[in-house]
Amino acid sequence: MSLNIFWFIPTHGDSRYLGTSDGARQVSAEYTTQVAVAADTLGYDGVLLPTGRSCEDPWVVAASLIPATRRLKFLVALRPGLVAPSVSARMAATFDRLSKGRLLVNLVTGGDLPELEGDGLFLNHEERYEASAEFLRIWREVISRSHDSEPYDYQGKHLSVKGAKLLYPPVQRPYPPVWFGGSSDAAQDLAAEQVDTYLTWGEPPADVAKKVAAVREKAEAQGRKLTFGIRLHVIVRETEEKAWAAADELISRVDDETVARAQAAFARMDSVGQQRMVALHANAKGRSRADLEVSPNLWAGVGLVRGGAGTALVGSPEQVAERIKEYSDIGIDTFIFSGYPHLEEAYRFAELVFPLLPRNVQEKLPGQTLSGPFGEIVANHFVPRVSAS
Repeated sequence: MSLNIFWFIPTHGDSRYLGTSDGARQVSAEYTTQVAVAADTLGYDGVLLPTGRSCEDPWVVAASLIPATRRLKFLVALRPGLVAPSVSARMAATFDRLSKGRLLVNLVTGGDLPELEGDGLFLNHEERYEASAEFLRIWREVISRSHDSEPYDYQGKHLSVKGAKLLYPPVQRPYPPVWFGGSSDAAQDLAAEQVDTYLTWGEPPADVAKKVAAVREKAEAQGRKLTFGIRLHVIVRETEEKAWAAADELISRVDDETVARAQAAFARMDSVGQQRMVALHANAKGRSRADLEVSPNLWAGVGLVRGGAGTALVGSPEQVAERIKEYSDIGIDTFIFSGYPHLEEAYRFAELVFPLLPRNVQEKLPGQTLSGPFGEIVANHFVPRVSAS
């Protein structure tokens, strides 16, 4: 079993308590760099940068992190309809060259109509996926052609180019891998036709298995194979009891009005994936573990106030590792995690869970090629011992 473990750059802010300004941290170049450097040195394979009007621009932030990191990959969003595909191809090729091949592209169609209209995009759900399919056809063709190829023409329903050309190719050929997530039939069709890695939010394993099987079948019908990833939060502590206490603390200061306003906003979105996240709370009578644990160690509390990925793995290191294996057995090989606050939780997850994951993950742990001792020397003399646990 070989896994890729990603972390998250919180460009929409960070906090110790969801839904309030208590314990909050502003987005700054210094803080995003701290999180990225931590992920890079701890052995994470890459980081996801979110997109939307609630976030700092992912391309600008990701570009600022290139010189601060050595091996970290950046999963950066492209938004069809907000930027031309040939311009996006130029952006991606430039980033890939400057980072020496560390770009991954995340195609995001969006699901919040007021946000999309505020950015000048007035397409319904079906039309957005039509435009996204056209966008990718143009983008892939332009970015994969050599500089001495003929210019590219395309006439589509929503997008067209005439004489599109790219002079500086990306490092990764034919193009940086394209990632994409969507739960509707249109989204799955798009993934099967053009995407390299299909992403899902953290639904219960049985639901994820159905989704993976459906996308895999559609891709095979077109003679293609995809890889699969999942986006989750994580709350891991030395014991299960401590983990659930941390989960309770995370939402302990959010009030009912804030939850109601957030849920009303999520309900109006036309994203099928967001509707599936909201449905996880439909039968919840409160905010206790019993109410919001929708599957063993899978907690929907984050989604009370956070859009998009709304579930977290909660438990001891052994329990979290077991849940990761459960998803891996379905066919998931990339896990994109996050935790609040993101800097401290990047360390906590790496220290507690990485040693329990497959060898390819363990080999990336810091200190594997160095001599000890590790930990603070006791009384200026004694090397710290390994505890029985």
